[in-house]
Amino acid sequence: MLIFEKSQPGRSAFSQIPSETTTCAIDKALLREDVPCLPELSELEVVRHFTRLSQKNYCIDTHFYPLGSCTMKYNPRGVQHAAMLDNFINHHPLTLPQFSQGVMQCLYELQDYLKEITGMSAVSLTPMAGAQGEFAGCAMIRAYHRDKGDFERLEMLVPDTAHGTNPATAAMCGFQVKEVPTLATGDIDLAALKKLVGPKTAGIMLTNPSTLGVFERNIIEVAKMVHEAGGLLYYDGANLNAILGKVRPGDMGFDVMHMNMHKTFATPHGGGGPGCGPLAANERLRDYLPIPMIGKKTPENIETYDWLNTKDCPKSIGRLSAFMGNVGILLRAYIYIRLFGEQGLKRVGDFSTLNANYLMAKLKKSGYDLAYPERLAAHEFIITLANEKKKSNVSAMDVAKSILDEGFYAPTTYFPLLVPECLLIEPTETESKQTLDEFIRAMQKIKQGIIQEPEKIRSAPSRLPCKRLDEVKAARELELIWKNKK
Repeated sequence: MLIFEKSQPGRSAFSQIPSETTTCAIDKALLREDVPCLPELSELEVVRHFTRLSQKNYCIDTHFYPLGSCTMKYNPRGVQHAAMLDNFINHHPLTLPQFSQGVMQCLYELQDYLKEITGMSAVSLTPMAGAQGEFAGCAMIRAYHRDKGDFERLEMLVPDTAHGTNPATAAMCGFQVKEVPTLATGDIDLAALKKLVGPKTAGIMLTNPSTLGVFERNIIEVAKMVHEAGGLLYYDGANLNAILGKVRPGDMGFDVMHMNMHKTFATPHGGGGPGCGPLAANERLRDYLPIPMIGKKTPENIETYDWLNTKDCPKSIGRLSAFMGNVGILLRAYIYIRLFGEQGLKRVGDFSTLNANYLMAKLKKSGYDLAYPERLAAHEFIITLANEKKKSNVSAMDVAKSILDEGFYAPTTYFPLLVPECLLIEPTETESKQTLDEFIRAMQKIKQGIIQEPEKIRSAPSRLPCKRLDEVKAARELELIWKNKK
């Protein structure tokens, strides 16, 4: 029920009424003359209304969230607490470097940690989101070729399994996107790639493991082919969680990459922000990283930290934000890495992969079809409901809605596009076997429903506050504003 529907004339909450002595600095010409239409409720009713709304929220703190390609994992509370210590949270971005040495040391060490984790030579922490980091990486590739006087390299290769931001980012940076097909095994088609690379190739953008949930086994051959043609390799860091501590993008041959702090290093995720997408580059591209970065000096054997700007990095693509990126999120990632240590980060890769393969094997045994049955999963995997759609007219979306009825968030639907009726499932490393078994039982129940009561599955959800919506109408005639019908 909307709060306006609970409204009763004459009710009010006196503790929220502003004092009559409150002064207003707003120009009188901008002040409204009519009384705003607000609901009339007691304080208790207001508290209960918004408390109940908050309890309807679905989040990682309350439920399992197997959203493929997004790594929705638990954020340790100790990390959040440490990053909100007074001297961190009250630090002003305009504070002079000599009074910011503690924060700057943490960020400098984070740069070093990320260099080691990725196998790269230098790191810039300034991108405010993964998408901005991705854009900056493409801009660095463009700057590199222009710096060498190679203005004809205007083509960016993108696999057909790529995240949607990859071709969009390439186009925004002025590149022509060339799609690289994928084989039935889930690997890049090397023969097709060989035909596409040439003197116009600026680079290739891909993630490994790919969005198919499998590791690109020919990555060394891909890197060699692109580099021999004069192009560069960009690594989309969205799936770094799967290989953490096991293999490094720099060792695979990548030249530049972004990292999603909210995926791999468990900083807050979703809700429109805050975001953070640091960039790492090898020796070939490090000079083009965005500024500012943090440098260290040791005059008289005393370590001091300072900002590296244009005079220090003349080839940099420039600034991406007003200050130094999202420091609060960077500190959370820094503390997360310190908390886990080298062996702990390796276990992140171990358990994210173990959980995915356990879930995949159990769902296969329950009768679901795997998109790539001959491959092991990385951190995520795909089941396809193409047969269910053909036999029972039950779609992947119907199954996703049924999963909501069982108390779980639905996996990613209809992505990647080359797998028909697909669900992309990622359990992450933070979920217990008990939680995974509960999800398996729910999926087994849905599988039986497809066989015995397909109409019930097609009409799901039935136990949520809102049942199946007309999605086309909701998209085309979306109404978010309450209107008084009186």
